[in-house]
Amino acid sequence: MSKRTKTKFTVVAAWLLCLVLLAGTLLVVSPPWAVEDARAADLKETSTSLLSSTTVSLGANADTVLYTVPTGVRLVLSHAYLIAGADAVGSDISIGQNGATTDFIPAYDLQHLDAEFDVVLLKPIPAVEALQLKSYAAGTVIEATVTNQAGGATNTLQLFGTLY
Repeated sequence: MSKRTKTKFTVVAAWLLCLVLLAGTLLVVSPPWAVEDARAADLKETSTSLLSSTTVSLGANADTVLYTVPTGVRLVLSHAYLIAGADAVGSDISIGQNGATTDFIPAYDLQHLDAEFDVVLLKPIPAVEALQLKSYAAGTVIEATVTNQAGGATNTLQLFGTLY
């Protein structure tokens, strides 16, 4: 091996050693929040967050799938926002699991959605001190059911909840 080749090899080896040491140093001095726990990596499992944003037609009586609970977790729904695409006064909507679509939000009259971009908060209202919610198992399909349709087809329903 020539002297020039040995020099190049030595320089490359020194750079590689520096990179290894640098990487090791960065790992050692990384703050605790930089090393993500596998469960904490998904904020949906550590906070109430947006689960889905779905177009829901208020122009036809129908069910619309909003969310399917992922494998290995359970879901507690918190609330939903319905953002009007047009006047929807007279429409009713309920939210819940497939087959029991009123177990989260019973049929609500959307009397306040009378213009595009109006928003209603859909949330269980406690009639007692402690409000009982449902915990949905993995694979459960959450749907919105529209009855008494009187609106347009371009409404957005944002569903919020916590996975655990």
